[in-house]
Amino acid sequence: MSVKSFGRTELRASLVARESDDHKGIFGHTLIAAGSRGMAGAAILAARAALRSGAGLVTVAVPAGVAATVAGAVPSAMTLALPENAAGAFRPEGVGRLTEYVKERRVTTMAIGPGLTLHADAVRFVLLALAGVPAAAVVDADALNALAQQDADGVFAMLKARRQPCVFTPHPAEASRLLGLKKSEVQARRLRCVERLARVFGVAALLKGRKTLISSGGRTIVNNTGGPGLSKAGSGDVLTGLIAGLWAQMLASGRVSGDLPFRAAALGAWLHGAAGDAAQKDLTEWAATSTDLVDYLPRAFKALCD
Repeated sequence: MSVKSFGRTELRASLVARESDDHKGIFGHTLIAAGSRGMAGAAILAARAALRSGAGLVTVAVPAGVAATVAGAVPSAMTLALPENAAGAFRPEGVGRLTEYVKERRVTTMAIGPGLTLHADAVRFVLLALAGVPAAAVVDADALNALAQQDADGVFAMLKARRQPCVFTPHPAEASRLLGLKKSEVQARRLRCVERLARVFGVAALLKGRKTLISSGGRTIVNNTGGPGLSKAGSGDVLTGLIAGLWAQMLASGRVSGDLPFRAAALGAWLHGAAGDAAQKDLTEWAATSTDLVDYLPRAFKALCD
């Protein structure tokens, strides 16, 4: 596999510069739709990463039963409690309130998927949200698994009709479900598969794993940061929130040009990996956790800017 990486100059050009008279509205509003009973941590990690990204505002939309837990864990974010079913997962009726909130609060980007479960209600919630919520979307985890249960042509048509772009962030098993392949086939043909994901669904696709790949369908790059210290539960949730927050800043500020979904995914992958490398160096690849990963994001930003 011969694929180029983003250079430091191009990565730095994707960072939204700060000016002395800026305010939080300049840097966008990210909404994280995540979590369920027993998986509030996924929403917390994604929200913390979005805040660390530099996004001006972050809202965490969660099932009502875990709203207090999330609000206490992420005091810098707002919390939107939505209807839940008996299993503690989102109910599809909550999409109406979610859509109203996005319009009222001028949400820039939405991240959806971490910790949702594949309860039928949650799957319906995902489909309605992606079809109707007017915000650019980072789609991860159970949201990808929900889409994998649908007809691929129907998913493409739905995503095209919604107009706002998407970034898909699957690990190899999620990619295999989306493409109807075995996981081993995805691993053996990573470049071909990430490009196929981008083209089949009309999205920017990020295929996780060693040497993470990012593709727009027309351009594909490899990310060279990150190591085994990232192989922990919750690391993907951090990446999801980070990309959504970076993308919100690009869209809201107008200070970055080009293919913004692709640029946000590439920058997020580099920062995520660099934070993992720094955490692994200090804490070892055994002891570093996804919570530590969020705390090491400032180190990653400094490494890029130096």
